[in-house]
Formats: sequence, structure tokens, C-alpha cells
Amino acid sequence: MLVVWQRMPQSTKDSAFALVFTALAFVPTLSAVGPQLGDLPKRPADTLALVLVVAQAAPLALRRRWPVACLAVIGIAFALHQSFGYPDTFAGIGFYVALYTVGAHQARHRWVLALLATAGYAGLAVVLHLLGSPSQLQVFVVFYLSLVVMWMAGAAMRRWRAEETEHRRLSVEVATAAERARIARDLHDVVTHHVTAMVVQSDAAQFLLDGAPERVGEGLVAISDTGRRALTELRHLLGVLEATGDSATADRSPALGRVSDLVEQARLSGQPVELSRRGDQREHAVDIELAAYRVVQEALTNAMKYATGHLTKVEIDDHDDRIEIEVTTEGTSRGTPAVASGGRGLNGLRERVRMLDGELVAAARPEGGFRVHALIPSRRQA
Repeated sequence: MLVVWQRMPQSTKDSAFALVFTALAFVPTLSAVGPQLGDLPKRPADTLALVLVVAQAAPLALRRRWPVACLAVIGIAFALHQSFGYPDTFAGIGFYVALYTVGAHQARHRWVLALLATAGYAGLAVVLHLLGSPSQLQVFVVFYLSLVVMWMAGAAMRRWRAEETEHRRLSVEVATAAERARIARDLHDVVTHHVTAMVVQSDAAQFLLDGAPERVGEGLVAISDTGRRALTELRHLLGVLEATGDSATADRSPALGRVSDLVEQARLSGQPVELSRRGDQREHAVDIELAAYRVVQEALTNAMKYATGHLTKVEIDDHDDRIEIEVTTEGTSRGTPAVASGGRGLNGLRERVRMLDGELVAAARPEGGFRVHALIPSRRQA
């Protein structure tokens, strides 16, 4: 029932509210419950009183569509009802509801409307005094303040809704920017790693042409395999960008279990790599697995760039509450690196790991070489 009500158009909801509100004005136990101003001698209800009761409740059906017109009709009906001294009615509460609605939904000429409403109330107070109302000035002031409270409550609700809308808009912008940054990091990792491997492999194949031409075919096969891996991951990232949902599945995302593929690819490029894994090696959340994979990928890429031919050790410890990764290279080459660096890889990795409440340290070793160490809090995959 609640779901059906929430799916109804707002105009239908307002009409239903006005109908129920009008009906309650004729319920014997509620009919005499309502605001009273002026305390004039009561006169018996007649046809005009019935019309004024309906006029104070029925216009609420249009309170969101035409809030000012709704307030004007209900306000005039309320003033006439009080001036003629008719018995109190539950429908008089509609005056408060109309004031709240104007505060909450009227966006233009708000101060002009407030001044006009205040002037109208002052005129009603003067009329009631001339008709012999025994109420003192403070009674009219207190009643006016209660009306102001209802108006301000509606205005506060309007501001809250505007702030919520702005908050949602900013949240979407932040999420979009974060997703773009994540995809940019992934593109950097994928392109840099695979292209670096292909450059190293092609350079090695050129040297083999003179010394061992029979092994050139192995190098070309390695280049072909590397290119296929690059295309696979790039297609995956393009699927994420297209947001189709078909390509963004976890089974196609690089995972920690595929680190051995990275190691084998580096070996085919001529880089000596040792891999050591400790722990239960269970599955983790997708973002954890991807971050760990990227740490190893970037570290091996840098090793192939700046320490070609030097031993690189990859150690992965899978603890109960964290994944610890350490990649060390024993020495650095003295020549020019095979591929120039854009300087974005490690910075992007630090940001990726930091977003998972982890930490990454990358620095030169005192004894020579380079060390990348990452700690990533673990969340087991359900």
C-alpha cells in the first residue's frame, strides 16, 4: 500500500489529502477543534458557514500547484469565518497548512507575499476589534507569531530540499570525477606495462637477429601475446566507459590470481623475476584484487624500464586482515631507460591504495636497486 502511494502523482496525493481533510471537518469529535481568533459571540452555523468550512479545506488539493492562490482562498475564508463568529472548525487548520506550503514551495516574490499576508492579518485584527472582540493586542501578536512559525517551517523545508539536491549533484560530480581518475589510472597501468614489455621484447629481438636468429621467433610470439593481453584489458576498460554492464564483470578484471601472468610476461621480455606467495590465497573483494594486481604490474613495468636484466623479486603475503606486497629490484641499469616515464604510475597507485585505507611506499634501496612496498586492508569476497 505504501509503495502504491509513493508512486502516485503529487496532484493525486494532494487531492486525496484535501478530501480527507475536508471530511475530518465534519466528524463530530473533531469538528470543533481548530484555531480561534477574536473570541466574538458565536452564531449558529448556516449555509454560509458550511461553504466557508469547505473553502478552508478543499483548496488544499491545489496547494503545491498554485500555493499562493490556495493561501489566498483559504485566508479569505478563514477571515470571514472568524468575522461572522461561526463555531470553531477543524478546517481552520488548513490556514496553517497553506502558509507552510507557500513557505516550502513558493520560490518567487516571497518577501512581497509575506508583506501582503501580514497586511491582510493586520486588517483582520482591526475588523475583529471593531466588531467588539474582547481579545487584547498580545493575543493577536501571539497568533501572528504562530503563523510566522508555520511560514518559516516551510521555508526551512525548502532550503533543506535545495541543499539535499545540491548535495546529490555534488556527490554525482565527485563520483564521476573519481571514476574518471580510476579509469585514467587503469589506462595508464595497462598501456604503460604492455607497451613497455613490447618495446623491451622488440629490442631483444633486434639483438637476436645477429647472435641467435633462431630465437627471433620466440621474441615475436612474446610480442604478439603481450599485444593480445593489452587489447583484452583495453576492451574491458572501454566496456566500463560505455557503462553497458556487459564488459564490467569481475571475472574479466585483472585479479591477484593472475599475477603469475605478469611475471611470465616479464620473463619473456628478458627480465629475471622470482615470485613468492604466502598465505591462504583466498578471493578478496574486486577492488582489493585489482589494486594488488596494479601494484605488481607497475613495479614490474618500472623494473623493465630502469633495471633491465636485473633480478626482481615479487613477494605477496596474504594475511587474514591485509595483503602485503613487496617488489624489489637488486640493481639499476646505468644506461638510458628503454621507455621514458610520464611519472604518473606510482602517484596513481598511491592514490588507489589510499582510497582503500592502505599505504604504498616506493623508494630506492640503500644497497642499490628499488623497493615498492604496499599494505592493503583485506575484505574477503562473500
